[in-house]
This record gives sequence, C-alpha cells and structure tokens, in this order.
Amino acid sequence: MSSALDAFLSAELDALRQKKLFRKLRLLDGRQLPEASFDGRCVVNLSSNNYLGLSTHPRLIDASRRVTEELGVGSGAVRTIAGTMKIHMELEEAIARFKQVEASVVFQSGFTANAGTVSSLLGKEDLIISDELNHASIIDGCRLSRAEIRVFPHKELNRLEDILKETTGFAGKRLVITDGVFSMEGDIAPLPQIVELAEKHGAIMMIDDAHSSGVLGKNGRGTVDHFNLQGRVDIQVGTLSKAIGSLGGYVCGSRNLVDFLYHRARPFLFSTSHPPAVAASCLAAFQVLQEEPVWLEQLWGNTRFFKDGLNRLGFDTGQSETPITPIIVGKGDLAMRFSDELFAEGVFAQGIGYPTVPEARSRIRTIVTATHTRKQLEFALDVLQRVGKRLGII
Repeated sequence: MSSALDAFLSAELDALRQKKLFRKLRLLDGRQLPEASFDGRCVVNLSSNNYLGLSTHPRLIDASRRVTEELGVGSGAVRTIAGTMKIHMELEEAIARFKQVEASVVFQSGFTANAGTVSSLLGKEDLIISDELNHASIIDGCRLSRAEIRVFPHKELNRLEDILKETTGFAGKRLVITDGVFSMEGDIAPLPQIVELAEKHGAIMMIDDAHSSGVLGKNGRGTVDHFNLQGRVDIQVGTLSKAIGSLGGYVCGSRNLVDFLYHRARPFLFSTSHPPAVAASCLAAFQVLQEEPVWLEQLWGNTRFFKDGLNRLGFDTGQSETPITPIIVGKGDLAMRFSDELFAEGVFAQGIGYPTVPEARSRIRTIVTATHTRKQLEFALDVLQRVGKRLGII
C-alpha cells in the first residue's frame, strides 16, 4: 500500500476512534432471528430489516432448495446477454401483479434500483426535487445523473411547491422523489399531497418504497396502496432484501418505463442476474404476503406494543409511525455507548451517528418484527429502561 494512502486511512480511522465512533462489524452466528447470537452473545435483535421473518420462512427455504437443485446456483451472465431465465421473468410478472402496475424490472439491490433508475432517466438538462432525508441511493443516483438538484426540507410541502412554482417552464424533465418510509426516522411521506403537487405542476413522481414494501398497504403493497394512489405514481422502487426476506430491488410502473430501463439502466446492463434460488425465494415471499396475512398483523401488533412501551418510559422517538423507531439521544458518542451497553445486557440496537444522521440527532435505531414474542419485547423494554436511566437518557 502506498504510504500516502496508508497515512490518510490511519488518520481517518484514528479520528473515528477519538470520537468513539469507530465500530466493528457484529458477527451473526446462525439465522437472522428475533433472538439471535451476535459475537457469541445471545441477544434480542432489534436491528434487522427482516420485518416479517420471511428470511427463515419454510416456504422460501423450500423454494430456494428446489430451484437450486433444478437450475444450479448461478445464472452465468447479465440479463441482456444469456442471463435471463424463465424464473426471472416470472418474478417480474409477479411483482407487477402485486403492485398493480403494467411491468417491473428486478435489480441486484435496492440501492442499484434507485441509483440506476434516476441516473438513466435524468440528464444534465433535467431537474430533480428531493426530500432532504431521502436515502443515500437516491442521492447517489441524483449525482450520477448530472441533473440540477433542488432539496426541500423534510416533508415541508410549502417549500416543495415553491420550488415547483419557481421552476415552471423549466426546459427539461422535472422529477419529484421521496422515500415512502424514511429509514432513519420511521415516518411516512405525506404522499397524497406530494402527488397532487407533482400532478399540478407537471412533474414526474417517483417513490422509494424500500421500507414500505411488505409493511404498508393491503398485503404489504406499499405506500401507494396505503394512500389509495394507484396509477398516480410514475415510478415505484421497492426492495426484496427487507420484508421480502431475500435479496435485490425492483422498479415498477409502465411497460415503457421497464423496457427503457432494460436498455439504459447501467446496473441492470452490467451485473450478473440473480441466482435462480434468490428469484425462487422472492416468488415464494410474494405468495406468503397474499396467503398469510397473519405476519403483517403480528408486525403491527408488535409495533404498537413496543412504541407504547418506549413512549411510556419517556424516550424521544421522534415522529416514527412504523416499525422503525429511533431513540434519539443527541450525541454520537452517547449513542454508541448506549448501543454497547444495551448489547452487554442482551439487546442489539445499533447506534447511528454522523454522517448517517446529523450529530445532534444521533440515536439508536430499533426495529421490531412480526416474529418477536411479547416476552422478548418486554425484556428489551426492561433493558432499555435500565440502561437509559443509567446513562441519563431518561
């Protein structure tokens, strides 16, 4: 390694250590479960995006095993050459039916779905209007597009409308983009009002439903269904890596949109397609969503129970409306200490600090799942109360 690079890396890592923000990766021993072993310690897991517990659902495991034996472990090529298998098309058709749109395209991750879509649809002559708390994949897609970027304060509809009015007559395309559920805050976008503004001012409407897929709407169809806005959002992005329990992302909308992305989205064009087993497990997950509504019911029952407990204890949970519930403590080093002491007492809730969130909004982020038991959540609340009091957080 060059001495210049090593000196830079060492200085950056030392700065993180001095601020008590340096973190080692937690090692999961075994399955992603509501109570799991990390770094050899059994803990109640409040850090997983496995909302419905589908990553270990027998139907997904069976589908993955069966298709691996039938089709092998890999596809062998990108989709546009020799890597499109029948099961990939079946998955895209299933997603389109589930989301009640004309078509969908599957990407290798939710990140590439966002970044690849924005950067392929917009260019330097265009304008993107984005919520300030949108996900990093949206931000990177905006930058890659080279379009002009205007950011409005989080969910401030008046400012969004001001920008749309100020750019009336803009020569290029205008895209309004928002998360459906914001990954660090756990709140829901005011989508009806945003859609109305986009329609009023002739802008394209795009939503990232990564944390809404499988969580909001009928059978988990997402934010658009939650607000009964079918047919009024041009581009919907979702993930297969969270509530769906497997891996990947997707974009859905019109047939023309998907055909365009087949030809222009760089992550789609230059990445090998999903292993057949991944596509099979995702197909099974969408069947579970429609045939086993109990998981969604349990997710929201656990969410209400846990939120009520946190609020009763006096924690600052911000504006959360979903299973994502931050506990805001205000200092990065305190958030990391809070997380470490919780872990030592049997609860895994990851600390989040700058640059993911502003320093003054540092927090731990908790996520409950459908498969947590009340006993596990009661234990977690007891530990949170004890450690929170010890650290002066409550």
